[in-house]
This record gives sequence, C-alpha cells and structure tokens, in this order.
Amino acid sequence: MKMRVPFNDLKKHHELLQPALGEALQRVIAQTAFIRGPEVDQFEKEFAALVGVRHCISCANGTDALYIGMRALGLKPGDEVITTAHSWIATSETITQAGGRVVFCDTDAATFTIDPADIARKITPRTRGIIPVHLYGQPADMDPILELARKHGLWVIEDCAQAHLAEYKGRQVGTMGDMATYSFYPGKNLGAMGDAGGIVTNRDDLVEWMTNFARHGGKGNHHIEGINSRMDGLQGAVLRVKLPHLRRWTELRRQVAANYDRALLGVGDLELPTVAAGRSHVYHLYVIRTARRDALRAHLTAAGVDTVLNYPKALPFYPAYAYLGHQPADFPRAAHHQDRILSLPIFPEMASEQQQHVVDSIRDFFARP
Repeated sequence: MKMRVPFNDLKKHHELLQPALGEALQRVIAQTAFIRGPEVDQFEKEFAALVGVRHCISCANGTDALYIGMRALGLKPGDEVITTAHSWIATSETITQAGGRVVFCDTDAATFTIDPADIARKITPRTRGIIPVHLYGQPADMDPILELARKHGLWVIEDCAQAHLAEYKGRQVGTMGDMATYSFYPGKNLGAMGDAGGIVTNRDDLVEWMTNFARHGGKGNHHIEGINSRMDGLQGAVLRVKLPHLRRWTELRRQVAANYDRALLGVGDLELPTVAAGRSHVYHLYVIRTARRDALRAHLTAAGVDTVLNYPKALPFYPAYAYLGHQPADFPRAAHHQDRILSLPIFPEMASEQQQHVVDSIRDFFARP
C-alpha cells in the first residue's frame, strides 16, 4: 500500500491532546461561556507572558487583528502603508479596508521577507506605517526596518501569523514594533479549532481602544462604533491546552527541517530554505525552490505526498491589485520566486518514515532524465 504523507496532520495533532482538550471544552460548556469568558481572559494573559509583552487583545481571527491595529494607530484615507509583495492577502487587504493605500515592496532573494532597501525607496510624505511579515516562520530583517520607522516617524505592525516564537537577534518577534498580530487558524504553529486571532503590544495607550473596538465599541457604554471580533470561549480553552506544548512543537518542526536540509542538500537544482544570521526559524512552512516545480509537484502527488504553493502569485499580480498597474519588473525577486516555490509537508507529529518518503520521492524525481 502506497504511503500517504499529508501536508499537516491535524487529526493526529488533536488526538494526542486528549483528554485535556475534552476537559477544556467541558469547562466552557459547564460555564456556558461561549463568547469570550474566563478561558479567553486567561489565554490573553498567558500568551502575553509567553511573547514577553504587557498586553494581548484577543479577536476573532488574524485578519481582524491587522485591521483593528491599523484603526487604532489612526490610519486615514489616502495614508500609505508599506508591506511585502510576497504574503497572504490578509496583510494587504486590511490596509485598504482600514482606509489606507497599499504600497508593495520586493523581497529578499534568500529569505522571502521584505527588503528594507526597497522600503527606503518607497517612503513618501504620505507613508504612515510599515507591516513586515515574518514569512514562513522566519523573522524579517527588523533592525533596518525599525531604523527607517524612527527616521521617518512611522509605526510598525509585525505580522506574526506564521512566526510564533521566532527570534531576531535574541528578541522574540512581536516585541519590536508598535504592536504585532497573530493568527491562531487551525494549521498555524499554535492553532485553535476554528478561527481566532490576537494583537500584542507594550503600548498602554492603545489597549483600551482596541479592546473596545473589537467588541462593538465597548459593552454597555458605546463611546465609539466598533466591530464584532470576539474570540469564542471554546477557542480560548483549546489554545490554553496547546500553549504549554508550543516550544516542544517548535523544536520538533526544526528537527524535521534539519532532516530535510541534510537529506536534500545538493539534490538537483533544489534551493533549500536559508536562515539569515541572527534569526531563528520556526518552520511554519518548509519552502524549497526549483525550476522544475510543477513537474516535481505532480510527481510528489503521484507518490502520495501532499504539497502546497504558498503563494502561487505575488500579491501585486492578482486581479485585486490590477489598479496599481504593477509589472513583474517592479518586483523581480518576488516574481521570480512565485514560479519556483513549493511547500513540503512539515508538522510536529511527522514520523521519520513519512519524512524519508518525502525525501526518497524527491530524490527519485531528480534521478530521472
């Protein structure tokens, strides 16, 4: 029987957490605390402590977290916000939704993260902020980004949706900008059993506004109009069960990545993930590059190995951003990567036999004429 390797085995992931998950869900049911409640309140405290910040404001998902953060920072119509050309659309669509204008930057050739030199070229008198994305689990190059922000009086929101516990020069992501946003989508390194998100910050002046805005402008006394972006009590309970395991899961991901690194080095024209000096990668995704990407993907599918394209197009080239009039030459590195990248299976529970099957299947492909 042919071995199948899923891209991420959430079924096994949750089976290994029983009965703790069942007990947590029963607590919520017994309390009938289905929207927010004590489990969510406690998760906010525990997650803030893990990141090393004073505040965590929970919300319904990571997309809302970005939107709420920009609204809190006073983004106004016509304000420009700089972000990366290589990310999931939540990073850029929320800029538009919050009233701003998206300004895309090209990426670093080795790490896929935003290029600080291109940020410097894109800053104008209308620029208000920068959203670097710690893509795939590797931090962006934060020192030059923060220096540009200081020089020009800009705010910085770190998009940490894929980078829980990653570090940059000894500092954990989420602690360097004005605030940081997290996704707890089920497939993330720390995932709920549904949608959930959060904002972390050390800026005391923003906490009350963001808390109220995410909850219809405040319960019982609406000083502002807000949105409905509350974390469910069931998701808070699930995340509390998982939180103590996150460091161990991160190390297991790194072990899988190290095994791939050793076994695939020098195979065909593969370019393996590069971890920049001073950065720690948490491998939400393990992304390789090859000129034969589509053929390799078809071969792996036939061999029972699931793969994903993260992401099939750079953001400026989607129809949603046709109004900006961008061409591939505007973002040469992001454009080059989009046709070569392929995400391999990686998850903490991945068995050594599954890892070996992925490696053998890739080696078999490149051994053929």
